[in-house]
Amino acid sequence: MRKNFIKREYKNFKGEILEIPGRTAAFFFLLTLCLLPILSQHPYLLLVLTYMNIYAIYAASWDVLGGYTGQFSMGQGAFFGVAAYSAGLLNIHLGVPFWLTIPCGAIVGVASGLIIALPALKIRGVYFSLVSLAYPIILTGFVFAFSNITGGEMGLSGITAISNDRIVTYYISLVIMIISVLTMWKFTDANSKAFRIGIVLQAIREDEISARCSGINTINYKLMAFGVSAFFAGIAGGLYVHVIRIIGPSTLELMWSFNPIIWTIFGGMGSIGGAVAGVFILYPFMEVLRIIPEFRMLIFAGLIIGIILFMPEGIISWARDKIERECPRCKIINYVTRQRCRACDANISSGRIFK
Repeated sequence: MRKNFIKREYKNFKGEILEIPGRTAAFFFLLTLCLLPILSQHPYLLLVLTYMNIYAIYAASWDVLGGYTGQFSMGQGAFFGVAAYSAGLLNIHLGVPFWLTIPCGAIVGVASGLIIALPALKIRGVYFSLVSLAYPIILTGFVFAFSNITGGEMGLSGITAISNDRIVTYYISLVIMIISVLTMWKFTDANSKAFRIGIVLQAIREDEISARCSGINTINYKLMAFGVSAFFAGIAGGLYVHVIRIIGPSTLELMWSFNPIIWTIFGGMGSIGGAVAGVFILYPFMEVLRIIPEFRMLIFAGLIIGIILFMPEGIISWARDKIERECPRCKIINYVTRQRCRACDANISSGRIFK
């Protein structure tokens, strides 16, 4: 019986993971992340990997709002910064441990997200982007106005670390990243059986007026997208402040709002995996470029421009087109090297349906 169970589970794993190129790549990517600390325990490498896990959550949270719902927010740093400050203040002044400050900071991020969502219910497009851009600036003003609490320009220090062991910190951030990304992926997946929200969000993105005319309460769904986006941006902010152990006004700078947009566009908007891939490609690439600081930003800008020009849908969509082929009959994904569909045995080599 045990042997049959293992055989059945392996068959399911092979059919759901190993037979789909994108999922196979994701599986081995996660396996590599799990094994990296075993191969190398260099403190700098572990710190960079930890930051990548945090930024992957952050970028994916923006994709929920901008990539799937069409609300091109330029104020995502407000969610991140509010949660980071909340987690830091709770830890310093009340001694709350990190495993409580992070979700509490995320909840405060949701509250701020719903406040930002209010103008989004009436405005769209570039007007919403400009309004959202003002929120990090406003919050920076609050930081300086209440400097006796927030630390003002000097910020706050002495925040408790997640762990004194960098390997433990890395694995905690990795687990949180995997859970967060999978949750956002299921939330936005149009074919998900657990959530029936992804297809509605995409309908709002494509044409909100038509979606409203078809009976969809777009306001409720946009509020839901804002809440989910703000929550996971808050999770990233809470994790970040307990890793870096200081918090200051720099966390609310505009680049904190632009970074997730850049990462997501590079990887591919409307794809949680694209946002994650954008972080895991661009962030270490920028770290390597520190050896030539004079040309660092020039090379970075050239890379982004090149991707936008030659891979407008993102590097993940481009890579997927190179390794995957969809069966025109049953719509099942196959390796591009296959001649016949693994499910219905249709001839897929020419893109036509032949038996």
